[in-house]
Amino acid sequence: MSRSLCASVILACTASILPCGNALAAPLVNPLRFFEGSTETAGVMNVIMRKPYHVTNTGRGTIGSDGALILVQQVRTEGQPPKQRVWRIRQVGAGRYSGTMSEAVGPVAIDEVGDRYRFRFKLPGGLSAEQWLKPSSDGTSGQSTLTVRKFGLIVARSNSTIRRTSREARILP
Repeated sequence: MSRSLCASVILACTASILPCGNALAAPLVNPLRFFEGSTETAGVMNVIMRKPYHVTNTGRGTIGSDGALILVQQVRTEGQPPKQRVWRIRQVGAGRYSGTMSEAVGPVAIDEVGDRYRFRFKLPGGLSAEQWLKPSSDGTSGQSTLTVRKFGLIVARSNSTIRRTSREARILP
């Protein structure tokens, strides 16, 4: 698996779309709004048989008139040139979201599971990604854990933190 593909995976996921609260926090009324405004993500990617490396991104999200989130991210991977990633996510049912991400092969499926959200999508090269997001109780940040598999075997993992950085970011409808 190439280093840039792994970097894509970490922030394809880590600056993903839906944060969620912990068991003590009230659930978000509209979780897509967490990414409205500016966000930052920082994490470490661990790829099998490679040295871990840092990946960061800054995102700018808007909610369209159709209610879909459009998130444009500037991704920086240690040792690689910066690149842009674009997400488009909409709610499709109670606790269910679907959309696209510029580096995914096919759709991105997102399900609310308890107090977390699970993202699932495919990547080039026969890779599948599963990410779990869980935010802080105050709704201003979140933790992401990503697992990437090939032929069912884990080939990469990452942990990262997502932070809202603008006042325009909201968690209310």
